[in-house]
Amino acid sequence: MAYLSYQLPQFNFDQFLEWYPLQSEYCYELHNGNIIQMPKPRGKHSQIAGFLMSELSFEIKKLNLPYFIPRECIIKVDEWSGYEPDVIVLDKAMIKNESRWEKESTVTCGNVVKLVIEVVSHNWSDDYALKLEAYESLGIQEYWVVDYLGLGGRRFIGFPKQPTLTIYSCFDGQYQAVQFRQGERVQSPSFSSLILTTQEIFQGAWT
Repeated sequence: MAYLSYQLPQFNFDQFLEWYPLQSEYCYELHNGNIIQMPKPRGKHSQIAGFLMSELSFEIKKLNLPYFIPRECIIKVDEWSGYEPDVIVLDKAMIKNESRWEKESTVTCGNVVKLVIEVVSHNWSDDYALKLEAYESLGIQEYWVVDYLGLGGRRFIGFPKQPTLTIYSCFDGQYQAVQFRQGERVQSPSFSSLILTTQEIFQGAWT
């Protein structure tokens, strides 16, 4: 999925939200004060994100967990950056402390987020580097990078490159990575009873 960076004057986060169009065929993020135009997920990207939302929602309901998955959510990283992940799981109790949630669907504290998922497109470096660092700095406990096409650089997914799901878990303020490849069962610290294989996730459907 291609993306386009507009060379606009620097926006802070509040200015970005004021600018954000209510009706648009695109999604937008704020990267270091610059607005990034990103096409909405289509095709397999959208299918995978929808599949994971469905499976996690079922798990939340089955276990009666105090979580929910919003349709839209922006994570404010700092005054100059804000990201809109493909999937995000939030804590119902902690969201009450988020003053920007009701009017802006915005979260600012990492402890509100139980899990965030990015499905990799051609701007893969954002997911493996920029957003990884941001989510780690916020203290978000679990972060998935679903690289279903094996697009990431060798330093991130190894060689030969292949479809890879990387789960980053936060320990003592730093992420530790565990990788899962074709046919392996995914092991999530936040959803330990989740039964999904990488094949199912990469296809966005039960096999």
